[in-house]
Amino acid sequence: MSTIRILDGGMSRELQRLGAELKQPEWSALALIDAPDIVRQVHAEFIEAGADVVTTNSYALVPFHIGEERFQKDGASLIALSGKLAREAADASGRKVLVAGSLPPIFGSYEPQNFDATRVQAYLQVLVDNLAPHVDVWLGETLSLIAEGEAVREAVVATGKPFWISFTLNDDAAAAGGEPALRSGETVRAAAEWAAQSGAAALLFNCSKPEVMKAAVETAAAVFAEKAVSLEIGVYANAFEGEQGDSAANEGLHGTRADLTGDVYSRFACSWADAGATMIGGCCGIGAAHIHKVATALRRTAA
Repeated sequence: MSTIRILDGGMSRELQRLGAELKQPEWSALALIDAPDIVRQVHAEFIEAGADVVTTNSYALVPFHIGEERFQKDGASLIALSGKLAREAADASGRKVLVAGSLPPIFGSYEPQNFDATRVQAYLQVLVDNLAPHVDVWLGETLSLIAEGEAVREAVVATGKPFWISFTLNDDAAAAGGEPALRSGETVRAAAEWAAQSGAAALLFNCSKPEVMKAAVETAAAVFAEKAVSLEIGVYANAFEGEQGDSAANEGLHGTRADLTGDVYSRFACSWADAGATMIGGCCGIGAAHIHKVATALRRTAA
């Protein structure tokens, strides 16, 4: 088994666990406004659990969550703060921990139909400009269609920093045994073929059920082998109950699965590593306790 890079887990429910308010539509952005010390503490707890990468709490710093007026007034300063807090936690860890700059889907999670190529760069540029002093790598995450990945590539290429692209999967199609696909309906094969020639350093899959991830990893690994490219493959699944594509991502708080314990999640993680993933962490509802179990299991297996 290759050496596995351990990613962090989901920010939002950990913020809530430590006492920060979590509500829609602001979601995790609210803690940056009201409780930035808790944001830093969540990063530190993920690092203590074994994470080699922490992701900036910038996911909800888009008009879709905080509104256009607040984005124009406070977006830049909040984005910079999210980068600063992650960097402080990483630098205080005493070991090498990367900071990934989260670049979310600008027009909404699981909303591929809302993508607007004529407007996306203006918003992404605010994120990139204000995160750049603090991050080691860019992470375009929870992207539902290939065009969102291309937009991230265009936004970050001039920075010279490596970038990772992470797509969210159609939970139902993959669970039914169909060909793995993004929420847009585009196939994982097509996404991997795009990634292979994009200049990305890694292709990941996130914010989907753990049960659907292995098939996506296997498909991506097959494409990269065919094309003789050496992109890393990563996974960080969520713990949401049910299908997530039936409502906008800022309309309510999704329930999380009681069955997805740290031990259960770590078994999924080992199966992804066996399939070819070399970067593994968690998304919404996967906390520091889960990441500790994942790090322990994967490092034990590697040893």
